[in-house]
Amino acid sequence: MDWLVLVIAGIFEWGWPVGLKLGWSATGADWRWLAFAGGCLAASGTLLLIAQRRIAMGTAYAVWTGIGAVGTFLLGIALFGEAATLERFVFVALIVAGIIGLKASS
Repeated sequence: MDWLVLVIAGIFEWGWPVGLKLGWSATGADWRWLAFAGGCLAASGTLLLIAQRRIAMGTAYAVWTGIGAVGTFLLGIALFGEAATLERFVFVALIVAGIIGLKASS
């Protein structure tokens, strides 16, 4: 159950960078998106806190940030047209390998 909570926390990590990206533009702040970012950040941190009760702190933090990084990377490509180069995918695959390795060794 703690690992499921940690994965959900990592998914909430995707929301705050997207909210920040959409919450600020050349025309100024969009407080709805900034509030969304804050809500995702609070939910993500709270769920990380819960997961760390039984998962080692270093493992939980590394997995949490890894899920956030990989998801944000994919959302950047899908939503914002960011570069989808082979090199970027190779290095994101290394992050995924690290997440799997941490889970397997816990």
